[in-house]
Amino acid sequence: MAFKKLVLSASLSFGILLGSTYGSFAQSTAYTVQPGDTFYLISKRFGVSLTELMKANNASESTIIYPGNKLTIPSQTQGSSGQPPASQVHTVQSGDTFYLLSKKYNVNLSDLMKANNATSSTILYIGQKLIIPGNTSSQAPAAPPAGTSQPYVYYKSYTVKAGDTLWNIANGHGIPMTELLEANNMTESTWLTIDQTIKIPVHVVPVKSTPGEKYGEYLDWWTEAQFVVPTGSVFEIVDFYTGKSFTVKRTTGSCHADVETLTAADSQKMKEIWGGSYSWNRRPVIVKINGRKIAASMSSYPHAGNEDAPGGVNVSWRSGNYGPGYNLDWVKGNGLYGVVDLHFANSVRHSDGLIDTEHQKNIKIAAGLK
Repeated sequence: MAFKKLVLSASLSFGILLGSTYGSFAQSTAYTVQPGDTFYLISKRFGVSLTELMKANNASESTIIYPGNKLTIPSQTQGSSGQPPASQVHTVQSGDTFYLLSKKYNVNLSDLMKANNATSSTILYIGQKLIIPGNTSSQAPAAPPAGTSQPYVYYKSYTVKAGDTLWNIANGHGIPMTELLEANNMTESTWLTIDQTIKIPVHVVPVKSTPGEKYGEYLDWWTEAQFVVPTGSVFEIVDFYTGKSFTVKRTTGSCHADVETLTAADSQKMKEIWGGSYSWNRRPVIVKINGRKIAASMSSYPHAGNEDAPGGVNVSWRSGNYGPGYNLDWVKGNGLYGVVDLHFANSVRHSDGLIDTEHQKNIKIAAGLK
C-alpha cells in the first residue's frame, strides 16, 4: 500500500505517550507522530495490523501525518505481524547507546534500531523513551574478550542484491573497502553475483569514560572513531568553547573524516563560529552521534569541491585552488563548495599522511586531557 511521505530531518527523538509503562502493549495507546513516521512504520513498530491502525485513526491512503499529530494505536490483533507482544519501553539513562541497550535486553541491534525508526545519526537523550522489541536475535554478536573494554570485531552475513558493488556495500556498512575485501578474500576486480553471501565486519567500540559532562571520548581514528562516525552518517558538531552547534554529514575521508554541512543555515552557523568567515584555523569540537560525545578538532575551510556539479565525478574546477579533479561535494543546497576537515585522535592529513599537531592538541582539549 503506497503512502505519501513527508521528507523530514533524520535526527529523531521519540516522545511516546503510553497507556502502560513496562510490559506488553495490551491496551490502546496514544502516540505522538515523530519525524520520518508513516502508518506502515508505526504499525510495524507496535506490531499491529496496518488496516486496524488506519481504521482507528479514520485514515485513508491519501492521509498525510505530521510530527506532533496524535494517533491511537489499537491493541494487538490476532495474527498481526511485526513486533512481538513482549515489547517494552526503556527510558534513556546517562551512558546508554543502542549497542549497550541491545546487549542489556538481549535483542538484535538492527531490530532495536528499526523499532525506533533510528539510523546511525540518531542521538539519544536522557529521559527519551525507546521501544525495546521482543528478543528476536538470531545472530547476536559474540561477547568481547573477558575483562577487556577494547574494541573488537564480529561478522554478519549480507546477501548481494542487484546493483550492489563492493564500494557501495563497504560504504553502506561504514567500513573501508580494503577491510571488506580482506574479510572475503576478494580483490577490487572480484565479481559479485546476486544472492551471493558475503561477510561484513562489524566493529564494536565500547563507550569510554570522560573527565566530565563537557568532554568527549578520546577515540583512536583507525580502530575506533571511523567506525563510530561512519561514512554517510549525519551528526551534530558542537564548538567546545562557545557551545554553538551545527549539523554535518560525513561524505568521504579515509585518513580523517571529510564532512559537509547539511543546510545553508548550518554553513552560516559554522562560519559564525569561526569569526564570520571560513578558515583553516583549527578548533576543538565535540561530535554528538548515537548518544555519544566524541572529542575532535575541525577547520571550516571548504575545499576540493564544486557545488554546481554532481559529487563523485571529475570536474574542471574545485574550491581551495585544488584545480580539476574528483568532486568532493555531495550535499547540495548548503552553499558550501567542497568538504571541511574533521580530525580524531591519531588521524592524519590526506596531503602527506602526517599527523597535524594542532588538530591533535585540540582533540586532547576536547577530551579533557590537556
